[in-house]
Amino acid sequence: MKIVAMLLGGSLLAGLATPAVLAREPQQQAAGTAPAGDARARAEAIVARMTLDEKIALVHGLFPPMAEGKTRNELIPSAGHIDGIRRLGVPLVRESDASLGVANQVEQRKGDVATALPSGLATAASFDPEIARAGGAMIGAEARAKRFNVLLAGGVNLTRDPWNGRNFEYLGEDPLLAGLLGGAHIAGVQSNQIVSTVKHFALNAQETGRMVADARIDEAALRMSDLLAFQIAIEKGRPGSVMCAYNKVNGDWSCENPRLLTDVLKRDWGYRGWVMSDWGGVHSTAKAVNAGLDQESGQELDKAIFLGAPLKQAVQKGEVSRARLDDMVARYLTGLIETGAYDTPMPENALTIAYDQHADVAQRAAEAGIVLLKNERTLLPLAASAKRIVVIGGNADVGVLSGGGSSQVRSVGGAPIEIPLAYGAAASFVRITYHASSPLEALRAALPGVQIDYLDGRNLNATVDAVKAADLAIVFATQWTTEAEDAPNLRLPDHQDALIAAIADAQPRTVAVMETGGPVLMPWIDKVPAVVQAWYPGQRGGEAIANILTGKVNPSGRLPITFPADAGQPPRPTPVGLERMTSLEAQAAANPANASSYQLPSFPIDYVEGADVGYRWYEKKGQTPLFPFGHGLSYTSFAYRKPVVKGGRSLSVTVEVTNTGKRAGADVPQLYVRPEGSNAPMRLAAFQRIELQPGEKRRVTLTAEPRVLADYDTALPGWRIAGGRYRVAIGHDATDRKLTAVTTLDAATMKP
Repeated sequence: MKIVAMLLGGSLLAGLATPAVLAREPQQQAAGTAPAGDARARAEAIVARMTLDEKIALVHGLFPPMAEGKTRNELIPSAGHIDGIRRLGVPLVRESDASLGVANQVEQRKGDVATALPSGLATAASFDPEIARAGGAMIGAEARAKRFNVLLAGGVNLTRDPWNGRNFEYLGEDPLLAGLLGGAHIAGVQSNQIVSTVKHFALNAQETGRMVADARIDEAALRMSDLLAFQIAIEKGRPGSVMCAYNKVNGDWSCENPRLLTDVLKRDWGYRGWVMSDWGGVHSTAKAVNAGLDQESGQELDKAIFLGAPLKQAVQKGEVSRARLDDMVARYLTGLIETGAYDTPMPENALTIAYDQHADVAQRAAEAGIVLLKNERTLLPLAASAKRIVVIGGNADVGVLSGGGSSQVRSVGGAPIEIPLAYGAAASFVRITYHASSPLEALRAALPGVQIDYLDGRNLNATVDAVKAADLAIVFATQWTTEAEDAPNLRLPDHQDALIAAIADAQPRTVAVMETGGPVLMPWIDKVPAVVQAWYPGQRGGEAIANILTGKVNPSGRLPITFPADAGQPPRPTPVGLERMTSLEAQAAANPANASSYQLPSFPIDYVEGADVGYRWYEKKGQTPLFPFGHGLSYTSFAYRKPVVKGGRSLSVTVEVTNTGKRAGADVPQLYVRPEGSNAPMRLAAFQRIELQPGEKRRVTLTAEPRVLADYDTALPGWRIAGGRYRVAIGHDATDRKLTAVTTLDAATMKP
């Protein structure tokens, strides 16, 4: 896992005095004569003027931490660097990791900070593409100010397993939700005339053995699940680049998989940009290039620079055609041209960033994504009658937790807690990191007349005595997850379940606030009247949590992922291959002289659920989860009435949504569909977030995504909607069937 562990990325310190270096090398003459409106034709005209060596130089990039002396240009410690071509005006490219902000893992650039968004699951929980777009626009602006023009953002891998260590970066288990919000985030990034990727293509659904695992699934199921999320995100966001994944898919490495890269992405979807590898994800030269890989990223992390001198030799020998090499370079330039990165030079020095305004973006995203899971006896919002509150655990006195990995942001305000890892695949590039946004201090500021005490929860007797003497207890539970490692199980670590149960036994007015990377089991759920899912809430997370708890902000988040009632409900209770990997690590530790001989071999992961990911699996198996996909409570209430369903060539439902409570709030009516009489699970076909004042009514039209109505037919090939009757449900979550109707659809087919 050494290759993985060295993946880094980030940005330059805003305002730092640095030598003036042009990120865009000066153009000496017009490059190409094609009309400016046709990016591909313009790119081809530029490529036609290149030498073979110039072409080769553009299809493999440096990994700056290991590339000192390999370029005459300034190397900013970050994920990637590709020199430009001065005589043709091809710009220098600097790449940064970016999903949740401009990353700076382990503070490789001392003093550099950036705005930290909440986790991807929090953004997904907003069910609001505008929230996703605003977050993308914000981090894109900071990247440009820090002299980066490619962001490795846009993660849309579906959550197939709740224990995936990287779930927090992604957008949940549904392809429509992930695709729409992923596309909006990408579009926001690229509104700054820089490139965003979409990643990790495809089926990179667990971290355990991610460099060797072989994800197995049939084509129709893959098209209807993970690939559909990518397809929608690419259509909506038009990313300049697609990043292929580490893992194999049906026997071939993702980055040398002709079915994925050439047949699906470039032929069926007509994708015009370039395919870059993940860092350390290239395994060959001619095979990878001929399969559709266009650029090798972070070349120092591969076993060889496969797309450097070996590619030149392969072209000269005819193993790779000159036309294919030209296509690789043209795709790279097309992605830069279409996004505006080619023609919009980077600043010579880092620019000043409006961090206060950007923090507001992060806070709005956190507030929109926090989910009120349970609220018995209307315990929340916190009543004014509470005069003494005890806050317990989660380091709530200093900050909020963040997820680990290449997405790690060194946020404005610094890291009040940083804990290095002693071992494991993530140890060399990850620290357990908190953002400096204290929920305790935010609650004290919001409730000035209330005595609010804090205990860390380590002394159980003292904690129980304190909560008994209080009017209310708020316990913060944390589960840290990271790239490169999966959670070994779904339990809260460090005996937190026992602590929460003891607090609830002593204080019936207990609120649990969950800062987790995804779903966790809640064996104490029947004892705790109020539960708030805060995810990893970002650098203004403390303020966002306080606003939700006190009622300043009405909770409106909806679960983008199913919370299981027990570990046996999901398709796989624990990470596939974890026992074997743990055994090999132990053997290597016991025999350090021969540690390199203990390597995890490739192993299969059979995705038996196929396209029935997440809530569809639960319905198919007749299982009742702890909390269903789409679930989320409010301090007000909403009713759906008078549905009008239209069928024929398309399907839409118009429904009256009424705020029946006494507070303004936001709701997310959700449309689920399946063929009438079928035992197939219902699928989310449309949703819309709306805000309503007390008593306000609004008619909302939900139009179904046609590919969700269809099945993928490999014999066609393409999407096929069977003509006939379809049952629709307009619900508050994936299990809500109180309002249903039936309509008839015409038979139809669509291209792949």
